Amino acid sequence: MADSPTSSVAESNRETNPFLRYRQRLDSYQAVRHGHLSDDQFVEVVSTLDAAVADVDGHGFSETPVVDGSELASALDLPVELWIKDDTGNVSGSHKSRHLFGVAIHMAVDSLVNSAESLGSTAPLAIASCGNAAMAAGIVAAAMKRRLLVFVPEWADDTIVARLGDLGADVRRCPRREGEAGDPAYLRFSEAASNGARPFSVQGTDTPSTFDGGRTLGWETADQTGGGLDAIFIQVGGGALATAVSRAIPEAALYPVQAEGCAPLARAWDRLSPAFNFDAAAANASDYMWPWDDPHSAADGILDDITYDWLPLLSETHRSGGHPVVAPESTVVAVNATATTITGIPATATATAGLAGLVSVGSGIKELPGRDGRLPRVGVFFTGVQRS
Repeated sequence: MADSPTSSVAESNRETNPFLRYRQRLDSYQAVRHGHLSDDQFVEVVSTLDAAVADVDGHGFSETPVVDGSELASALDLPVELWIKDDTGNVSGSHKSRHLFGVAIHMAVDSLVNSAESLGSTAPLAIASCGNAAMAAGIVAAAMKRRLLVFVPEWADDTIVARLGDLGADVRRCPRREGEAGDPAYLRFSEAASNGARPFSVQGTDTPSTFDGGRTLGWETADQTGGGLDAIFIQVGGGALATAVSRAIPEAALYPVQAEGCAPLARAWDRLSPAFNFDAAAANASDYMWPWDDPHSAADGILDDITYDWLPLLSETHRSGGHPVVAPESTVVAVNATATTITGIPATATATAGLAGLVSVGSGIKELPGRDGRLPRVGVFFTGVQRS
């Protein structure tokens, strides 16, 4: 079902904070709809959290720009009307903070409506990540004044690990254990969650409320582009971003993009085709999704060996008329160089991987739905800043 806008025009024109501007569309706002909180109380929750984030990161949440990508489309020989959502200036330097701030709102609302003790308010929060998600979690958890366990691979960037330590996070490097399949950081995170830690992640499988804040990115993009996007190409690691944005822009065909060095989503799609029996897939998940051997790519932020939210993501992809795209590594690298040079946006190879997928489609772009004799309107999302 499509997300139906309920915010008034006046409210939309007044607010720049996406969590206030689109609050009536958030799942967490159900507490107001059901009479457990007033709108003023909800606004106070969001505003107080946002101010605390600003104290930690230097600024809170605000609308991030959409950039006309016509010059870039021309340079890449793309026959599209290209729009670039630039979230590199967001809190923590990536879209991950939108997901986790949405989770934080849910937790804050729950603590007002329900007993804090019953929600395990003293339990540590936990996340597995090697980069942007960990940084976002560190900032939001510090704003919440909550203890955070961060499970990272052995090769995690020392600069990021040091910053997480400055934020008060308990960072734990996770070596691979003999005979163990899958991401060791995620496995240790799962063990911590089983022992009472509260998942604070950007995977919907572990933290279902993570989609809520992610949808603000889609609603905002739709407003900024005047709506009517024909397609969206979005890089995929765990899958929550693409799922959330597609739910927020349901009229656009979704093309989730992975690099050839780690493409479990396309593999699952191929096994689902042509029947696309999602009920059968849910009942036999390991027949469709299992860890990718030796993930590798310059787009290291999408090297999740399992696409955790693969079922809702492929369901959205199928519903929308799109399909997964696997970008060659050479394209991932070359497109990042061209995109950063032309736009001046300091985006990582991960952040521009969705655009690499669009380039990989090549002449197939003409087959995109909804053109009506005009160039297809395509959105891509530059979602992470180059930190060094």
